[in-house]
Amino acid sequence: MFTHAEVWRGIDRLARLNGLSPSALAKSAGLDATTFNPSKRHTKERKPRWPSTESLAKILDATGTKLSDFVVLMREEAGPPAPADHRRLPCLATGDLQAGEMFDASGFPKGAAWRDTDLPRVEDAHAFALKVSGGAWRPFYRDGDLLVLSPSASIRRHDRVLVHCAPDRFRIGQLVRRTAQRVEINDYEQPDEPLGLGRADIAWMVRIVWASQ
Repeated sequence: MFTHAEVWRGIDRLARLNGLSPSALAKSAGLDATTFNPSKRHTKERKPRWPSTESLAKILDATGTKLSDFVVLMREEAGPPAPADHRRLPCLATGDLQAGEMFDASGFPKGAAWRDTDLPRVEDAHAFALKVSGGAWRPFYRDGDLLVLSPSASIRRHDRVLVHCAPDRFRIGQLVRRTAQRVEINDYEQPDEPLGLGRADIAWMVRIVWASQ
């Protein structure tokens, strides 16, 4: 049995884990931005107000988080998820990104430069990890952050993505809009102004499903 405070603690920690505020977490899951605001956690009579199971399911799906990992985040002393929920993923420092040598044409890792590391389980046999090196990807991610990316994960508006732009350039950002001819993202170079990319300029795009910050 979980308490009201534990559930809201889990939501706050899940948001921080993904580099988001509670409002941004709600928006990333397609919810109203005020869904998880402190003012929504109690009624006017100060009675506890619980988040709906639908809203919880949406933020778990949006962040690629398993329910068992969310339960860990709710605890007073949150430790790492159980080892059974982890797997070895190929990992590469962002400073070593070279599309022609590190990825195949579909965006799957290749080559001997990748090193395995233990990270939360992702239901994608082709999932891989990137360790942010340096400050080039601010304000989204900082030096030392670990990212898990899933080539098979569906991508929706507001998801954070890694885009391989032809011929050999990478961009990271939040998907704003996608049509048959064009993709728009808010990227780290201009986070407040959508960047338009033609489909012909994109070799592949994968979703960032988890981040350790």
